[in-house]
Amino acid sequence: MTLSLNDYIGAFSQHDNLSALTGIGRGIEREALRVLPEGKLSTHGHYHQLGSALTHEQITTDYAESLLEFITPVSHSPEQTIAQLQDIQKFTFENIEGEWLWPMSMPCFVSDADAIELAQYGSSNIGTMKTVYRQGLKNRYGSMMQVIAGIHFNFSFSRDFWTLQQSLHENTQPLDEFISEGYFSILRNYKRFCWLIPYLYGSSPVICRSFLQGRETSLPFKQTPFGALYLEHATSLRMSDLGYTSSEQSSLKICYNNLADYVEAVQQAIKLKSNDFAEIGVKVDGKYQQLNDNVLQIENELYAPIRPKRVAKSGEKPSQALGKRGVEYIEVRALDVNPFVETGISIEQVYFLDVFLTFCAFAGDHELDCESQRVNEKNMHEVVLRGRDPALLLADINTDGVATEKSVKQWGNELFEQMQQVATLLDKAYHSTKYTEAVTREWAKITDSNLTPSAQILAIVQEQKLTDYSLAQAKKYQEQAIQRDYQFYSQEHFIESAKQSHIERQAIENEDTLNFDDFLEHYFNK
Repeated sequence: MTLSLNDYIGAFSQHDNLSALTGIGRGIEREALRVLPEGKLSTHGHYHQLGSALTHEQITTDYAESLLEFITPVSHSPEQTIAQLQDIQKFTFENIEGEWLWPMSMPCFVSDADAIELAQYGSSNIGTMKTVYRQGLKNRYGSMMQVIAGIHFNFSFSRDFWTLQQSLHENTQPLDEFISEGYFSILRNYKRFCWLIPYLYGSSPVICRSFLQGRETSLPFKQTPFGALYLEHATSLRMSDLGYTSSEQSSLKICYNNLADYVEAVQQAIKLKSNDFAEIGVKVDGKYQQLNDNVLQIENELYAPIRPKRVAKSGEKPSQALGKRGVEYIEVRALDVNPFVETGISIEQVYFLDVFLTFCAFAGDHELDCESQRVNEKNMHEVVLRGRDPALLLADINTDGVATEKSVKQWGNELFEQMQQVATLLDKAYHSTKYTEAVTREWAKITDSNLTPSAQILAIVQEQKLTDYSLAQAKKYQEQAIQRDYQFYSQEHFIESAKQSHIERQAIENEDTLNFDDFLEHYFNK
């Protein structure tokens, strides 16, 4: 049975059904670069008192040793999620010896990209594998890629939500299968509309000149009075070809129409050989330069603005977890670090993302062919580079496969008119006004692009150095975090978690029985 947005709104608005909307689960993964107060990249290793980067559940590192990653558990309250992230950052500031967290997605001044240290995870086979994977990323995409930061937003609906959905559709398949299909429908709609995310939240229209060291680009950069480089209408250079994109991956035909095809395509992609990456070599002079010479070393290398996710068991690949037990949640990956708030993502953003993803669940179930997917990716690319250009036209493909050219303002207004209904519904379910307030706040950016963070950042860097502004924000956020009391966790919690993570890391190292060569062979043959 095909349902419209109005059908969903009507059904979920019924008093007995409202509670199905209230079990939304959220988690945040925030990346942040450690820097010195003078603006240079920290060269200090991961601080022991923060715990083991391999095994700590809330404080780890991403690609570079200086790129921290903070992870909140699943929470059903936006306020609680933000409080948890604030507590994690407070403990971090108390234990990084006066260093600050760079408040931008694109990195600070880096004098020598080759000096960026890859993240280290100890001497275990799994820890070594994680570092070699990053060595492969460095060799494939360059060292500067290791110090770009972003925000990942994890989102799930309750089983009650999906049970009601299944009833509305008069669907009789096993619930877990229906849930996976529902999340893939959200993925497809997200890919159709996700150009809206960098437009609303892109905060990286400008880069430090040092980011381009040794790289050629055809982008028509302009220079601020203080030497930074920018594109006049850009929203998120982090999401451009300068950031985490791969021309090699453009040949992959990853299907988002159903779980089985997606899993099969991902598993095939990690077996597909790359002539370019083969030139790097895998093990050169006794040292690993990458895990393999395939287009993807492992599944994590698949760069996508959103992913279907399932918590994997020990030793289980992500696609295996999905294939066996279905989709558990989705991971939104198109968010820049918000430089205007200490946590890199505001609670207002969380409320809007709830609305946006719920809208994607109600926006109809449209399959994506290769051409539609290409058009969606082109829309995203155009908004990333020139989203605030009044002349920009995007292609909106309807259910019949017919594309209509629309401006950001036209298409944005159409989407917000529909999302306003979703926000009203969520406010009714949560006895709140925060959802409609969030939509109203974001809708204003469609009317006036000067309200977008990318426009605000460009205005700032015309008046002062990018580094000076970023350091002032970093200093302010550090002081705020230190002065604030713990809200959800405690200092003792983090101290004990750090100790336990070191014990767990040591246990993993002690349990290794294979040499690294045999370990890798076993891993990829499973």
